[in-house]
Formats: sequence, structure tokens, C-alpha cells
Amino acid sequence: MFDPVFFAVAAFAVLLVGLSKSGLVASLGVVGVPLLTLVMPARDAAGMMLPLLIIMDIIALIAYRREVDWRIFWILLPGALVGSAIAWGLSAVVSEAMVRLAIGLITLLFVLDAWLPLRKKLAGLKPSRTWGTFWGSIAGFTSFISHTGGPPVQIYMLPMRLPPALFAGTNAVFFAVVNAIKIPPYFMMGQLSVANMQAALLLVPVAIGGMLIGVYLVRRIDPALFYRVAYVMIFLLSLKLIYDGVVGIL
Repeated sequence: MFDPVFFAVAAFAVLLVGLSKSGLVASLGVVGVPLLTLVMPARDAAGMMLPLLIIMDIIALIAYRREVDWRIFWILLPGALVGSAIAWGLSAVVSEAMVRLAIGLITLLFVLDAWLPLRKKLAGLKPSRTWGTFWGSIAGFTSFISHTGGPPVQIYMLPMRLPPALFAGTNAVFFAVVNAIKIPPYFMMGQLSVANMQAALLLVPVAIGGMLIGVYLVRRIDPALFYRVAYVMIFLLSLKLIYDGVVGIL
């Protein structure tokens, strides 16, 4: 637990997630768990990250509590519940290698979406209740596995062209509820272990600091170069996770 390499990687991962929650590099929040899998088992990585995400959710709720489109929230939530339940059910039959493979594939799709971009093409489809339920279920599934539910929700919400604050507030409330729903199953699966909670507690200042730094920098830097470098690193990370997963399965 007190390995300096572990805490260096963990602090960097949590810092990126904090920056994403602030709105500075919103899409890069998906890299948190994949980075952590370099120094700990994938399920433990998701478990350690959950309390930190909940703390950041609380801060986001305070900031955006009056900016929520409840109609969109209630369209997305039923699907998210179904997706989370499916992921929980599958957790009993999948191995650590399978989890790494799944996280690697999700991360790779995220990078390809940023480069191609797939999400904008899908977002051109007309939003509907059925469409929202479908993407809500994908968000619930991927969020349960590796806290990567943001891109599916954006596919549904981007065509609506909501005001930025309303978009951020609706996301904040939705993922606050989705993350809270994970607590009982994560606890029952042993992902909220004492060691994970101790590590998460030590990383709370990093999470809050990341959000505060992001809020300060969001209007002061051009993130274009950062994105280009980060996407290459994430691409390589996804390939390593896929390789580890395939080797572990074989």
C-alpha cells in the first residue's frame, strides 16, 4: 500500500479524474481505472476509485444543483440500472484477465472515438426515449466495470445542444446516482476493502486538488497539445491492457 510507485501512478490517475470533473479535460476521466490497473488488480482499482468519485460528485452537485434537466435524467436512469445489474451479474463469472480485456477494449474505443470521431456520427441520430434508455444501459454497464460511463451518455445528450451548465449539471446528478448505486454491490464483491479505503482516503486531497486546479486552468490554457499527447498515451495503455487480458485468458 505504501509503495511509492503505486502512489505516484494512483495520484496521477486521480488527478486526471479530478481535472475531468472540473470540465478542463472532461473526456479523460475514463483513463483513471485503466491507469490504476498498472499497479493493482482491475476490480480493486475500480473499488478504490469509487469513494473518490463520490466525493467529486458531491462537489459537482453543490456547484450545479440548480442546473439539471430532470426529463433527461429520468430517461437515462432506468437503462443505467439495467446495465449496472447486468455488469454485477457477470462479475461472478468473469476473471481478472477478462476484466482487463474489457477495460482495454473500452479504452481503445474511447481513443478511436476521439480520433475518428465515432461519437459525433452516432450523435447525429435523433434522440428519443428508447435511444436514451439504450445509451443509459451502456453507460451503466461501462460505469460499473471501470467508471467509464461518460461517452455513452454524451452520445445521447450532445445532439440536444444544452447550455453548458445544464449539460454539466445533468451529468453530475446522473453519475452521482449511478455511483451511489454501485456502493452495495462493490461492498458485497469485496472491492471496498479496508486497504482500498485507506488508499482512497490518502488520495482525497489529490482528487479535490485536481478539481480546483481544473477550475482555475479551464480558461487559462489551450488543452490541444495536452489532448494529443494524452490520447497517444491512452492508446498505448489500452493495447497493453488488451494484451494482458488476452494472455491471461489463453
